[in-house]
This record gives sequence, structure tokens and C-alpha cells, in this order.
Amino acid sequence: MKNISKRKWKMIGFSVLGILLIGIAVFGYEYYQLQPKNHFTSVPVVNSGKSSTSNLTDETVEIKDPIFNLLLIGSDQRKGEKVGHSDSMILIHADLTKKKFEAVSIPRDTRVHLDGYGYTKLTSVQYIIQSTKGTQAGVEAAVSSVSELMGVPINYYVETNYLGFQSLVDAVGGIDMYVPYNMKLTHPWYRENKNKLISAGRHSFDGKMVAEVVHERYSLEDGEYSRQRLQEEALKGIAKKVLSPSNIGKLPSLVKSVPDFVVATNMSTSDMLSFGLAVKDFDPSKQLEYHQIPGEGKRLYDDILKATNYQLVIDPQKIEDIMTQYF
Repeated sequence: MKNISKRKWKMIGFSVLGILLIGIAVFGYEYYQLQPKNHFTSVPVVNSGKSSTSNLTDETVEIKDPIFNLLLIGSDQRKGEKVGHSDSMILIHADLTKKKFEAVSIPRDTRVHLDGYGYTKLTSVQYIIQSTKGTQAGVEAAVSSVSELMGVPINYYVETNYLGFQSLVDAVGGIDMYVPYNMKLTHPWYRENKNKLISAGRHSFDGKMVAEVVHERYSLEDGEYSRQRLQEEALKGIAKKVLSPSNIGKLPSLVKSVPDFVVATNMSTSDMLSFGLAVKDFDPSKQLEYHQIPGEGKRLYDDILKATNYQLVIDPQKIEDIMTQYF
């Protein structure tokens, strides 16, 4: 009886060991598959950079190295609303092999041509198409407009709105952010922050205050271009916090919470995890190079509004120079 009991326990022990080994093997395989060089062997192409804004693609292309273009969109869409403007746009060229990233801010007021509608601001493209064709169509139209403007394919896009951005920062426990200049919150989301003064220097911000800071432009000397710098600093702060050694282990749970932060994306959970593995221990001072596109502000006729408004006219050669050299 005693021998039978021992044999039974041995069998249970071997069974548990077998389950553990299988679990380790599965985890090891998944970890291997998530390595960027193994995961990003093909990428989607939302727009080729040459087609019109109404001609999106669903193609996937094979790539030798994990190198692709990612568009980040910040929308002014409010809670309960189904439409919003593309309030901020940053195009990132990600080289996950070298762990190098080129980022360029795209001015929201850039003059663009929208097929079937005429000339308008880039920020309005998403709103117009969402109003007539639905939420997803509007996002894709904005992505396509940026791709055509910049002349490069866009593979991935991630869009968040004010509340999503705020929730993301709060989810990682706030961030440290450098503010390059003194500023005043002239158009805050929350009334209590009206005319609040923020001094130049490094600050510890919660999600609410980060979202307020990156939204401001009217009190800044260079308006939209100064705001782009604030968005760059916020992006650095978030990346450093999320991808710090102490938080990299929390990445899977953070990715699972993506629906709380993101309005729209074509990145899968595994795409995000693999991207996170590629940029752990991220150091923006060494791995990120940031660019802005100069333009000339003019009052021009907007075919959508049927009136003149402020638009930024960008020399196509300026865009081509940046894209050729860095993208």
C-alpha cells in the first residue's frame, strides 16, 4: 500500500514537472516569436505614399529587417463623440535592429487636397470623412493624407484622444517631463486650469496635466511649432517611463489595457509586445532624432468651409529633403 502511494506521488510529480516543462517551452517559443527580427517579417501597408486619399490598400509586404513607419495621431474627440479632428500627428521611422527612431511632427494646419472635397486643413480630413463615412474611414483617410503628403508608406497607426492619453500617463504612474519654456494654459480642458502658469524646467506630471500642456499653443511664441516640441517631450517622458527596466515586466498587462487608451490602431497585441521588447531601456537622447517641417502661414480659401482661414503651406521640397535623408 505504501509502495502504491509512493508510485502515485511520483506519477503526480512527473506530471507536474511535465506541465512545467511544456509551459516553459511554450513561453520560450512565444518569447522567441516576439523578438522583432522574428515577429516583424511582414508589415501592413495602409497607404503607399503615392495613392490618393480614397485609395487605401490592404496589402502586406515582406521585409528583411524590422524597419517600418508608424503614425501617432492625437485626436480632439470628446467622450461620447464619434468624430474628431487630427489635432497632433507624429510620423516615426522605426529601425528596430539598430534601435534608432526618426520622428517628424506634421503641422495640423497644413494645406492638403482631399479628393472629392477640395483644399482644406490636414486636421479637418478625419472630421470630414468621419462625419460622412464613419469612424474608421475617417482615421484611415487621415493616415492616407499624411502618407500622400510625406510621400512614404505608412505601415502602422495608433490614435488616442484626450481621455485616452490622460489614462495612459496615469496608468504608468505619471511621467517626468521637460518643459522648454514658460507657458500659460489659455485653452485648458479643465476650467480650474485656466491661465495656470507653468515654468520652464523639469516637472512631474499626472495624466491630466500632461494632456493640458501638450494641448496649449496660443501662449507659445512659435504657436504650433512650440506645441510640437512639448509633444516631443511628453512622448519621451512616456517612453522612458513605460520602457524603464522596472516597468518592462508590466508591459503585457499594459498592452492588455490598450482599449482604455487607444481610439484606433492596426497594431495587434503581439505587434505592441514585440515593439516594446525592441525598445526596452529606451534612451531618447541617443536613440531618437526629432524633426520639424517649416512652412508659411497664409489665409487661404477652404473648400470645405467655403471661407478663408489660416493654413500652413509647406514647400514639398522641404518634406522630400527630410524624407530622403531620414526615412
